[in-house]
This record gives sequence, structure tokens and C-alpha cells, in this order.
Amino acid sequence: MARARSYPGGRRAQDLAQDLGWRLEALAYDAVTLLARAFPIDAVSDFGAALLRRLGPLTSAHQVVLRNLRIAFPDLSPEAIDALADAQWVQTGRTFAEFPIIDRIVAAGDRIEIVNGERLAEIARTAEPVVFVSGHLSNWEIMPAVIAHSGVVCHMTYRAANNPYFDRRIRDNRFRYGVRLFAPKGGDGAREVLEALGRGESVALMNDQKFNGGVAAPFFGKLAHTAPGPSRLALRFGAVLQPMSVQRLGKARFRVIVHPPIKPISSGDRSADIARSVDQINAFMEERIAERPAEWFWTHKRWPNETYSRRRR
Repeated sequence: MARARSYPGGRRAQDLAQDLGWRLEALAYDAVTLLARAFPIDAVSDFGAALLRRLGPLTSAHQVVLRNLRIAFPDLSPEAIDALADAQWVQTGRTFAEFPIIDRIVAAGDRIEIVNGERLAEIARTAEPVVFVSGHLSNWEIMPAVIAHSGVVCHMTYRAANNPYFDRRIRDNRFRYGVRLFAPKGGDGAREVLEALGRGESVALMNDQKFNGGVAAPFFGKLAHTAPGPSRLALRFGAVLQPMSVQRLGKARFRVIVHPPIKPISSGDRSADIARSVDQINAFMEERIAERPAEWFWTHKRWPNETYSRRRR
């Protein structure tokens, strides 16, 4: 058998090729951003809706969407499931297209309605540290913009992109609409979050995606592994969980709702306290999704693999 030959500098060539690919991706994003910012806000949103409504069903993610909808809404007819899948691609397309122009949406002044904004004002006034929780509802990027503009000092957690040039552009874009403090997921970000809460500052986390090794909590009648991080932080620092949600009112117009806070119960049994708090967060998310199912991001696998296997059988 012929032996595979190794070439000096092969790893270096791979690194250079990857770096070139990353730079090209970043340049493509720059071109899309420049184009989007040249058009009216609603036109950009409409374009994203039309594009993903056509392309989304052609991707493998469409099958994930259909399976998720059947798990969450087992009593719906196939026709209703297809209609929901179509509607969620429209919403997802709008959200992605709007990302480069969120600062324009925020600056417009009349495109975002805030319900119970006095609660944010209270948090800002008292410097009360809270753990904001929410999920990928409608255009979820609107929520951190509202928090930042309310005067609340809040660190936004996020998953850093693999492409460092693209990640830099994402951060720069968020900076344009007021988000200044970031805490990337991982060891460094965890330390930043703990230090922030220790200083009396707030943190915001998305809590609606699958978290391997997390707490198994009910979600649409099935157990779903859920990140315990927000609940742990709230219990550790004696803070409340502050739920928020966003709804789309039409094209690029939104309603942001600041919901009543959730006060985790500290009974001395830490595991039980965390599990109880995670149950409350999942119940909150399930209610929001059931209210407006087309506006949730259905393209990720929320439940364990065995749930999907049983569904197929």
C-alpha cells in the first residue's frame, strides 16, 4: 500500500486558505450591509421575507422546522403545519435582512412600542442587578437595543462567530444601536458575567435553545435540555429573572414587552431550586411561542435526539 505523503507547510496552507475564506465572507457581509442601508427600512424587510420564503423550504433546515412544529403542535393538520412553516420563513427572512439596519429602526422613533417600560426605568434608577431572559422571538435583536437605550447597565451574552472578521462586524453593528457591553459564551464570558453581577450590573441571556447536559424541563409536553445558567446566576446573587419578549406588528415594526419578574425560590436545595426556576422560564417561553408561533426561530433542534426518533417512528 502506498504511503500518504506529507508536505511541509501543509498546515500553514490550510490556515491561509481558511483566513482567505473568512475574509471573503466578511467582504460579502460588507456588500450586503452597504446595499441594505441604501434602501428604505420596509423594503429591506420585505426583500428578506420574500427571499427566505422561497429559499428556506429548499434547505435541510426546513425538515427540522416541520419536525419541531409537529412536536409542539401535534393536533394541527398537515396543511396548518405547512402554513406555519411558510410563515416562520417569512419572519426569519425579515429578521436576518433587518440586522444590518437595526440602528435605523431604533433611530426612527416610531417603529418600537414598549409595554411596561417603567420597569426598565426602575431597574436603571435603582441600579438593581437583574438577569434578563428571553428567546429568539421575532427580531430578537430589538430587545438588547431597548435595554441599552433604557439606561440599564447590562452585559449581553452571545455566541461568538467562528469567523473572527465576521464576529467583529456583528459587534460593530450592535455597537451602532447602543449595545456596548458584550460577554461571549465560554470561560472568559462567564467570568465577565460574574464580575458584572458582583458590581451590581445586569446581564441578559437567551434561554430557548438546546443545552446538552442542561436541566431536563418540560417544553410543549416533552422534556427539553435547558441551560441552567440564568437560574444559577439569579440564585447566587439574589437577583430576579426579568423576562422580556418582542412581537412583530407588521414589517419592521415591533412591540417589546417587559414582563413581571420571576423571583427564584431559595429553599436550601440548590438543585431543586434551579430546576424549579428553569421550569418557570420554559413555561414563559412556551406561552410566548404559543401566542405567536410563526415568530419563533424553529430551525434549531430544541428537543433531544430520541424525541425526533420517536416522532419519525
